[in-house]
Amino acid sequence: MDPDGSEQDSEVKEYSPVYVGREDDIKKSERMTAVVHDREVVIFYHKGEYHAMDIRCYHSGGPLHLGEIEEFDGRPCIVCPWHKYKITLATGEGLYQSINPRDPTAKPEWCSKGVKQRIHTVTVDNGNIYVTLSKEPFKCDSDFYATGDFKVIQSSF
Repeated sequence: MDPDGSEQDSEVKEYSPVYVGREDDIKKSERMTAVVHDREVVIFYHKGEYHAMDIRCYHSGGPLHLGEIEEFDGRPCIVCPWHKYKITLATGEGLYQSINPRDPTAKPEWCSKGVKQRIHTVTVDNGNIYVTLSKEPFKCDSDFYATGDFKVIQSSF
């Protein structure tokens, strides 16, 4: 850490809430995109709840803001328009259907690949929407497309 504390200040800034728009606007469109501390995110308004996640799909960088929201196994998911990967809005889990090939009567079951898409926090204050980036320390597959060479919005540094 720097003696003047600038590294700590940078980390605090990176996880501070950022204003992304008005509640009335997202309720009409049901989604919006924003750049939060150099990270591209998509914010969804679905059935009275707000959800934010990295804008690029964890699988190969597909544009999640162009996907459709569908329910799978009772969970609302964004479906990536490129390869139809299903990602839960609430947790960022990748879902897939599995079947036991040894059981001829088996029916497909929904299974989780684990958390693949980084989820961010959405707060509403007086009609204003804010997004706070995830502080979760684990590496998430979507981080690959949200940082480095694949990032569409490049830092000015």
